[in-house]
Amino acid sequence: MSDYTNEIKKRRTFAIISHPDAGKTTLTEKFLLYGGAINTAGSVKGKQNSKHAVSDWMEIEKQRGISVTSSVLQFNYDGYCINILDTPGHQDFSEDTYRTLMAADSAVMVIDASKGVEAQTKKLFKVCLLRDIPIFTFINKMDREANDPFDLLDEIETELGIKTCPVNWPIGSGKEFKGVYDRNTKNITTFKAVSTGGQKEAQTTEISINDPTIDMIIGPDYHRNLHDEIELLDGASDPFDMEAVSHGKLSPVFFGSALTNFGVENFLKHFLDMTTSPLPRKSNIGEIDPIKEDFSAFVFKIQANMNKAHRDRIAFMRICSGKFEAGMEVIHVQGNKKMKLLQPQQLMAQERKIVEEAYAGDIIGVFDPGIFSIGDTLCTSNQKFEFEGIPTFAPEHFARIRQVDTMKRKQFTKGVLQIAQEGAIQIFQEFNTGMEEIIVGVVGVLQFDVLKFRLESEYGVEIRMESLPFEHIRWIMNKGLDLNSIKGITDMKKVKDMKGNPLLLFANPWSIRTLLERNEGLELAEFSRD
Repeated sequence: MSDYTNEIKKRRTFAIISHPDAGKTTLTEKFLLYGGAINTAGSVKGKQNSKHAVSDWMEIEKQRGISVTSSVLQFNYDGYCINILDTPGHQDFSEDTYRTLMAADSAVMVIDASKGVEAQTKKLFKVCLLRDIPIFTFINKMDREANDPFDLLDEIETELGIKTCPVNWPIGSGKEFKGVYDRNTKNITTFKAVSTGGQKEAQTTEISINDPTIDMIIGPDYHRNLHDEIELLDGASDPFDMEAVSHGKLSPVFFGSALTNFGVENFLKHFLDMTTSPLPRKSNIGEIDPIKEDFSAFVFKIQANMNKAHRDRIAFMRICSGKFEAGMEVIHVQGNKKMKLLQPQQLMAQERKIVEEAYAGDIIGVFDPGIFSIGDTLCTSNQKFEFEGIPTFAPEHFARIRQVDTMKRKQFTKGVLQIAQEGAIQIFQEFNTGMEEIIVGVVGVLQFDVLKFRLESEYGVEIRMESLPFEHIRWIMNKGLDLNSIKGITDMKKVKDMKGNPLLLFANPWSIRTLLERNEGLELAEFSRD
C-alpha cells in the first residue's frame, strides 16, 4: 500500500451529536486528552475564571455555556488521524448540525442516562438517517442516578427506530455504580470515583467475571443480578452485525461517564475498530472514490471573524478525494474559474496551524475572499463535477431589523450579509424596497440572539429587532410572475431573497391554502429553486 493510500486509510471523520447538557463537549475533550491535543479539559459550565471548553470558541458560547456553531478538531491516536466535528446540541442550531453531518462518515450519539432519548436527539437522529451513516451510542453519566439500562435500550429502539447492540453493560448506577461488563472479553472494569485538585477521575481495575473475588469487589447481589441480565441480553438483544452498523440500522451501545473519564478510552478504541476510512461521495457524475488521485472537496461551513485580530472569513471544506498540497491550483466549479486556496489551515477550535498537505477525510479551512457558498465543489480534475447539494432548512421565525446608528449603515449591511453567507440566518428584503428594510429568517429563535450579539461585538453595530407574526415561507415557482398581480390576503407578506427571487411569508397554513384558492395557477415551493 502506498504512503498516499495509507494516509487516507487511517483517516476517521465523525460528528458528535446530542441533546444539550448530555455531556457531548466533555466527551470530545476527553478524546482530545487521549490524543495529546490538549493537556487540561475545560469546564463548559465553569465560573468566569475557569477554562472554557476548547471546542466552544465564540464569546457568546463562553457566556452561555452552550455550543452554537460546529467546531472542527483534529488529533492523532493509536495510528489513526481523527477529525471530530463537534456540533451544537440546541435545536435552534440544527441547520448547522445538518451541514456538519454532510461532512462526516459516522456519528457518535451521546445520551444522558437519567434522561434517555430527548426531543433534540430525535431531530438530530433523523438527520443521521437521511445520510445513512453509522451511529454509535455512548450512554453517559452512569456515575449519577440513571434509568434502567434495558429501558434506555428500549427507548432508543422505540423512539429512534434503530436496533441496539450493547458492547458493554453497566453494573449499578449513581453512588452504586460498580463498573461495566465487556460482553466480548467477559471482563469487568470496576469504577471508583476519586476527586483530586478539582479534577474528577475514576480509578479502574479489570477483573474476569469468573474471578473468585468478584463477590467481594461488586457484592454478591450485583454479581447475581449481572448474571441474570447477561443471560437476558444474550437471548433477547440483537447480535452484532457490522453490515447493519455500517448502514445505520444497528447502533453499538456503550455505557460510561465522560466527566470521570470512565469507559471513554475503551469506547474510542472500539469505535476506531468498527468505523471505516473515508467513504465515496455522491456527485452528478457518480460516486467519487477517496483513493482517486485527483483532489476534490466541498464547502460545508463558512465562518466569519473566528479571530477578531484577523477579521477574516474561513471556508471549511471536507476533502473527498486525493491529496491537498499548499499552493496547488484548483477549479472552483460554481464560480467556473481556477484559483489557489489561500492560507490553508487545520483548526483546534479557534487555534490554527497552516497545513502543507491534507488527505481525503480531512477537514481544512481556507481564506474566503467572499466567493464561496455552502455546498460549493472544488476539484483538480479535467472533468468538472459537483457534489450533491446541501439542502437549506426553511426558516420558521422572522424579524425586521434596523441599525440604531444610521452612520453605521455600511458595517450593518456587511455584517448581516456575511453572517447570512455562513448559513446561520437567511435574509430577505421587503418587496419594492432596498436594503433599508431587512427581514431575517431563522430556524430557531436563539439565532436572533446570536445575530444581535455578533453584530455588536464583531461589527460594532447595535440593532433594533421587531418580531414578525409569520411562521411559513414559500418561494414562487411561476417564472416572470408580477407580484402585484397576486390577490393577497391580510396575514401575508411579499418579500424577495438576496438573489431577487419572489417569496411569500404566511402566519399559518390556512393562509397558504386560501391564497392558492384565490390565485389559480400559482405554484409555491417550500425550498428555493436555486
